[in-house]
Amino acid sequence: MARERVDMSVSFGNRKIGPGQPVFIAAEIGINHNGSLDDAKKLIEVAAAAGADAVKFQKRTPEICVPDDQKQIMRDTPWGRMSYLDYRYKVEFNRGQYLELGEHAKKYNLEIFASPWDIESVDFLTSIDHKAIKIASASLTDLELLKKVKETGKLIIASTGMSTMSEITSAMEVLGTENLVLCHATSAYPCSVNELNLKMIHTLQSKFGVPVGYSGHEVGLATTLAAVAIGAVFIERHITLDRTLWGSDQAASVEPVGFAKLVRDIRSIELAMGDGIKQVYASEERPRQKLRRV
Repeated sequence: MARERVDMSVSFGNRKIGPGQPVFIAAEIGINHNGSLDDAKKLIEVAAAAGADAVKFQKRTPEICVPDDQKQIMRDTPWGRMSYLDYRYKVEFNRGQYLELGEHAKKYNLEIFASPWDIESVDFLTSIDHKAIKIASASLTDLELLKKVKETGKLIIASTGMSTMSEITSAMEVLGTENLVLCHATSAYPCSVNELNLKMIHTLQSKFGVPVGYSGHEVGLATTLAAVAIGAVFIERHITLDRTLWGSDQAASVEPVGFAKLVRDIRSIELAMGDGIKQVYASEERPRQKLRRV
């Protein structure tokens, strides 16, 4: 399936994603807002202050996505004890709220996109004119969903966590290699360092010939920076206002100070990579004259 392409870069709004381009950094807000529009806006502001390129949310139609045998299971939530189905509705934003979040992101020059978990949610996201759609790792084997997303003609960013190479290949047969970014991921929250397998970035690049990024769920920043150093062109990390907040993704998320450091260090790595052409820099001339004996 892999083939040569002179330029693998794809466009996300007015930014490019691909080799030779600045690393595209997405702040995954997901459902860390816990249904609060104000907290979602604060997280957008955190992403903007850090220098991210985009923010990402998750979109579900609860009555479709929640299995029937789980809908009435009672659970404790920030709003008290309620059924799992009622909880899922609590953390979903409606069309008006998404449009408001889109305007808030635009104010800070951020792109906004989301991962749909069902066909109806694809239609929803298409109607509010997001420029890209994310395929979550959990949805990579939902070929009907993949076909629907492909039909939108939008940029697709697809994560490969919890998937075999055979499953990734089957997904690629639906998605194709145009207007696509693949993301290596390991879907454990948080993920152990010994299961990150960052060399998969090279494997996906070689096999499919598309821009490859990294969606990290580990604790800490060093391994995400390593992903950039070995060639990831897109980075996604969950962000949170506070890792101790209620929610299953909070512990694998990065707080504001840490996310700002991550973006700063990614930009430093980009500068440090250089062009691979050996040269003697002006800053080396004086030490060269002083220290060289021959």
